[in-house]
Amino acid sequence: MKRTEIESYVEELVMPIIEEGNFELVDVEYVKEGANWYLRVYADKEGGITIDDCVTISRALEVQLDEKDLIPDAYILEVSSPGLGRQLKKEKDYQRSIGKEVEIKLYKARNKQKELEGILKDFDSDTFTITIDGEDTRFEKKEIAMMRLAVHF
Repeated sequence: MKRTEIESYVEELVMPIIEEGNFELVDVEYVKEGANWYLRVYADKEGGITIDDCVTISRALEVQLDEKDLIPDAYILEVSSPGLGRQLKKEKDYQRSIGKEVEIKLYKARNKQKELEGILKDFDSDTFTITIDGEDTRFEKKEIAMMRLAVHF
């Protein structure tokens, strides 16, 4: 199985667990870091997800994964909150983030800058409109390497 197939498969397995607990599935990723494979499930809920919620999801998903046994590699399962600085990847992420400050990284510099911050104003299937220093700037989705909510401490 390819990485993307495993992610889709796990998403199908975890959705009933997510829906039953009134959680939101943010993302599923299957990645190799060093010698280890990690299967990460990011979930959230109104008011924030707790450690107990993560344990509930993890235990229920482990049973499903062990029963089906379709992932060929040994892996470490992690269920967690998406965190403050998580990447925005899906339409629902963008929709929820309209009006909020975002950081973007571009594949190629624009006006000698590859990293920019602004307010996500709008998006469609091909573009994002981000207000930077009071001015609306359009970016093609294919220009953007990464977008996430801006976090200031």
